[in-house]
Amino acid sequence: MTDNLTAAPGEKSDLVATFLQNVRGATPLSIEQIDVMLQLLSAAREDGVGSFLDLGCGDGMLSAAILDEFPDARGVLVDISEPLLTAARHQLHAHANRVEFIVADYTQSGWTQGVTRFGPFDAVVSAFAAHGSPDHQKRELYGEIFQLLKPEGPFVNIEQVASAIRWTESIWDDYLIEAIFGPELKGTPGKKRAEVAREYYKRAACGGNMTAPLEVQCDWLREIGFENVDCYFKVMELAVFGGQKPRAVGGESGSAAPGGNQ
Repeated sequence: MTDNLTAAPGEKSDLVATFLQNVRGATPLSIEQIDVMLQLLSAAREDGVGSFLDLGCGDGMLSAAILDEFPDARGVLVDISEPLLTAARHQLHAHANRVEFIVADYTQSGWTQGVTRFGPFDAVVSAFAAHGSPDHQKRELYGEIFQLLKPEGPFVNIEQVASAIRWTESIWDDYLIEAIFGPELKGTPGKKRAEVAREYYKRAACGGNMTAPLEVQCDWLREIGFENVDCYFKVMELAVFGGQKPRAVGGESGSAAPGGNQ
């Protein structure tokens, strides 16, 4: 659950706190998303989840839910900056003996080198980790995730996707403007909504948001080799989608180290 975070060292903690509050706090139906994720993991892994990778973990909310749901699970949390992982460590202090934290820029090739020693994984989950990446990087990332999974392992991705029609995009933008800037609008009666909207669009442009259509991303997953690919939950531009690595074929074992793009 990350985006481009650049600031002077002394500003990092405030920037991360603001980022996490805006992204997670402005996301509709967060509880429902996590519930869908847990149901999918339970359905795909009848014996439960023993190991999982949380890619772009942000504040660790997905991992916290998985660790509570699956008492024997152990997690590896990856994000692009230490301040983000600090937020996750705070969130998961009660599970400190069941998690590993790794700083890795998963938008760059070779990021899996620090992760493969903990895999392959029963499941991989991600939330808002790739919407700021160009299409070729998203597709490459999905391929790397496929290699990190055990046979029959699910990949569940909570992500912003491109709207198919303009008016759906407008409704989504209005929702986020209200969710992010609502308190500011109420606390500053003289500030016009149009001013806030301009600030929102400027911020979105600077963030490098490059969403891709849901159907296109599902096609990528199928081409990579995932099966049972589907969108499991969707509201406007928010989607929970993913797939499952097929059962072992040709002697592949769940204990074998994943190949990955090393």
